[in-house]
Amino acid sequence: MSNKFKKAIVVKIGGATFGSHDTTIEDIVYLQQHGKPVVVVHGGANVVTEWLTRQKTPTKFVQGERVTDEAALEMVTAVLGGLVNKEIVAAINDLGGRAVGITGVDGALLQSKLRNKELGYVGAIVKVNTGLLETLLKAGFIPVIAPIALYSEDKPDDAPPVLNVNGDTVAGEIAAAIGAERLIFLTDVAGILDSSGKLIPNLSPSEAGELVTSGVASGGMVPKIKACLRALSNTSTACIINGTKPHTLRKEIEGKGIGTTISKK
Repeated sequence: MSNKFKKAIVVKIGGATFGSHDTTIEDIVYLQQHGKPVVVVHGGANVVTEWLTRQKTPTKFVQGERVTDEAALEMVTAVLGGLVNKEIVAAINDLGGRAVGITGVDGALLQSKLRNKELGYVGAIVKVNTGLLETLLKAGFIPVIAPIALYSEDKPDDAPPVLNVNGDTVAGEIAAAIGAERLIFLTDVAGILDSSGKLIPNLSPSEAGELVTSGVASGGMVPKIKACLRALSNTSTACIINGTKPHTLRKEIEGKGIGTTISKK
């Protein structure tokens, strides 16, 4: 990966911040217009659940993760790869940015295998092909990525061609693969909290890992911390900040952010 991509920022927009991500889109466009290569990964589990409910399809979760049968997989592909992805791309382009919406299937960006039979069609990423990201970034576009991957390893003949992948995991894998300058998670909480509920501003990778092992970090924070640790294999900094506050992304880039930063000391 060339030095240009060392300056890239991977931003994960969580589904929970969609209702209030107006300034996030502004900040993404601002960064692009000031010469920062930006890659956006988005979630949208709440929107998928909403659409499944409309279709009277029950949603089952195991340890906070959606069990993805074929009906749920079709909905994930349609809603995340279509509706949610295009809304974000439209918002960026509408504000004068230049964005292209893709999924992990496009350009065989994300290759995966079945992660756990209990979860159904949920993937573990085995390979990231960065070619399409390089092409888009070089051409001056923001890739906006929906977390769906090719089912490319150990695939039975009758299985679907794609798998649902946790968006946090996708963000961590992409940040590691391109050697991003930093990975930033925009969530609906202040950051990582200690056992008394107080924000922890700075952590080393080992301290962050200990919060997962001890159970202090739980639920949706676990995949985020794991993704940060994965990214730090080839990225200097990973942050978890509150994306529902105005201009948190821009403030984070300018060094005025309030959240949790995990970095190699």
